[in-house]
Amino acid sequence: MKFTCTKENLIRAISLVSNIAGKQTNLPILSNILIQVNQSKVTFATTNLEMAVSTTVRAKIEEEGSFTVPAKILSDYIGLISSEQISLEKIDAELQIASDTASTKIKGIEAEEFPVIPTVEGGLEYGLLVDPFRQALSKVVFAAARNEIRPELSGINFSFFSERYKGLVLASTDSYRLAEKKLSVTSGNEQKNSIVPAKAVQEMHRLLSSAKEDTTHEVKLLIGQAQIAMIFADVTLVSRLIEGSYPDYVQIIPEELKTTAIVSKDRFVTSIKAASLFASTGINAVTFSIHADQQVVTLSSSSVQAGEHVAHVDGTVHGGDNDIVLNYKYILEGIQHMDGDIEFQINSNESPSVLRSKNDDSYIYIVMPIRQ
Repeated sequence: MKFTCTKENLIRAISLVSNIAGKQTNLPILSNILIQVNQSKVTFATTNLEMAVSTTVRAKIEEEGSFTVPAKILSDYIGLISSEQISLEKIDAELQIASDTASTKIKGIEAEEFPVIPTVEGGLEYGLLVDPFRQALSKVVFAAARNEIRPELSGINFSFFSERYKGLVLASTDSYRLAEKKLSVTSGNEQKNSIVPAKAVQEMHRLLSSAKEDTTHEVKLLIGQAQIAMIFADVTLVSRLIEGSYPDYVQIIPEELKTTAIVSKDRFVTSIKAASLFASTGINAVTFSIHADQQVVTLSSSSVQAGEHVAHVDGTVHGGDNDIVLNYKYILEGIQHMDGDIEFQINSNESPSVLRSKNDDSYIYIVMPIRQ
């Protein structure tokens, strides 16, 4: 194995694939990057057995072959090289890296020991615009469960062409709050429902944020029975899917809402942060009271340690008076993914509250009340 490549291309390839390497110390080879060289391209790949990321780079190829080296050492060293052209060659059980000013050898492991990178066979294919998809992922991934007590809740539900929407619906919930985002697709029209691990969705978002866009500005999703692949330009991510059925969350979305307050996002966020300073630690309870006659939302909180706080946020109120106690952290996390004025909607202090952006009816965020 021998090839020459620019430093820029090497750094980009390593940074794209190395994020998931090195997370499992019981298998040292999972800390390595697999480098595969054939007549037409050089491929860099990593895996943590749950998902795999690969990318290709342009290079002057002198000899085919493959090898694996520690991702961190390779990344750190390449970043320190001043030369624009770098030569890499496998010599015995080492990778020799040569530039104009230096030469070094990094010990590695033979490629035969590297886990097989899975592929999606016979899956359904869908196309999406890159920016809307990337933004949609960020709007839902944070609401997934942090643990795997209920595995399906630790993933994001990808629902294509359901009865509710002829496109893609992304949904996540940890049973305390729910985020749902609808977006159109550019190709594909078959119904499919899959649960993608939150860690894979986070990696999708990272790759789409850092990879160079191709001229089509589209991303492909291939979904099989047990795996999903995301293909964008010269980057591919393959992840396992979570088995099981996603909860029927639609039933908790209120069909009618008694009270709606439209408030400024900035003013609302500032008031919630102020109220949070006086909320009881651990409970994070803030009371939200909507007053129709005064056209305001009142936020109040208190704790034995900090004291008491009351603030009023002017807005436009439709419906009658209402109040609810909510976890302020959940509210803030949802609002930060919205633009423009916020629609804050409640039915009672025992029913879910709903938040939407007044300018975007494709995104809904629901928070369950804190029972007093």
